[in-house]
Amino acid sequence: MASGVVNIRRDVDDKFYRYRVPFELSLSMPILNTKIEGKGNGIKTVVPNMSDVARALSRPPTYTTKFFGCELGAQTSFDEKNDRYIVNGAHNAERLRELLDVFIDKFVLCGSCKNPETELVILKSGRNEDIIRNCAACGVQSGVDMRHKLTTFILKNPPAKSKKGKKGNKGDAAAGVGGGGGGQDDADGAEANGAESDDELTKKIKAEAADLNPDAALANEDWSADTSPEAVKQRIKALEGNMANVAINGDDEGSDDDANSPYAQLGRWIDESRDEQDDPKAFAVAIYKKAEELGVDKKHKTLIILAQALFTDDIVAEIQSYGALLVKLVTSEKHQKSLLGGIERLVGLAHPDLIPAVPKILMGLYQIDVLDEEVVTTWGTHVSKKYVDKETSKKVRKASEPFLKWLEEADDDDDDE
Repeated sequence: MASGVVNIRRDVDDKFYRYRVPFELSLSMPILNTKIEGKGNGIKTVVPNMSDVARALSRPPTYTTKFFGCELGAQTSFDEKNDRYIVNGAHNAERLRELLDVFIDKFVLCGSCKNPETELVILKSGRNEDIIRNCAACGVQSGVDMRHKLTTFILKNPPAKSKKGKKGNKGDAAAGVGGGGGGQDDADGAEANGAESDDELTKKIKAEAADLNPDAALANEDWSADTSPEAVKQRIKALEGNMANVAINGDDEGSDDDANSPYAQLGRWIDESRDEQDDPKAFAVAIYKKAEELGVDKKHKTLIILAQALFTDDIVAEIQSYGALLVKLVTSEKHQKSLLGGIERLVGLAHPDLIPAVPKILMGLYQIDVLDEEVVTTWGTHVSKKYVDKETSKKVRKASEPFLKWLEEADDDDDDE
């Protein structure tokens, strides 16, 4: 069965929504499946991939299993050593998936911003204990319904504490730490590879991108702002709208996770407009103007959405067609990292059959000068859970090895000369 993903919040109908969990059978992130065993009074429902689903939510599989038991009025049992999680009785997969949505709403999603990037924390006040969802996305602490039977189980089996000193590092989900999907903003490669986080890497912005390729027709397009009085009024109006978004989202860049953010709007616009465009160069200009209209033409997060929305399974050829647009948008190290993150999501989640083509994709981006050697080398050698789950990140980076080897050999040749 083909692999795929579904939003952690299944009520969000947006394929650019960042937080996702398994939908169909996949080697890396399968959907919650069930297997009925036994007969009569001994019949039981085994969830063979409970660990994988719980890991996507950064919650222990014992929590989700126990929750099913509480909701269904059934006994549960777990054998963590052998990775077996059982709910007594016969229950179909769809019913358990519906209950999983309820679990996500009650014990994963932030009570304020509804993002799943949370960790459970137990707060003690005298003899009382409360369970709090501590959100890394918006910083709000929201409580859970302490009347639910699962809270008793959580208090008796508290989540492991997250490691200190690592931004967004929620630890291993199977240990019960943190929240959010495979795309959460934790440190690049922090857990097992000792990679630096974005905050620890250099913040220096490189010089403005070189002039657009004179051979490209796109270079002749007018990228400058219209200074007519009417155009100025329109830009002021757009700026006011963008400032409203800033107030709502709580940061100066908005969020690429919000279905109503300018990033998501840009992604949907590209997706809906692609079939109407016959000329890639004209479409590139239209994309830039749309990003400018939404106020995200200079934001590095724009590249995450652009990579997913613009490119298809013919990405190697499309890089050349849209090269001038990429050169115009990629103006810093952060932009390069976001572009690579978007490529990770494209080939790792949407088009896993493209993973063998990663060296050609990187070569295409390198040849149009939107990737620096140091940035792509660091990216390729440090696994990260920032944009996709860890296993997918490993696969994509493993596939990049031929390109990284070519870079290293090219450096050696230069040194010899």
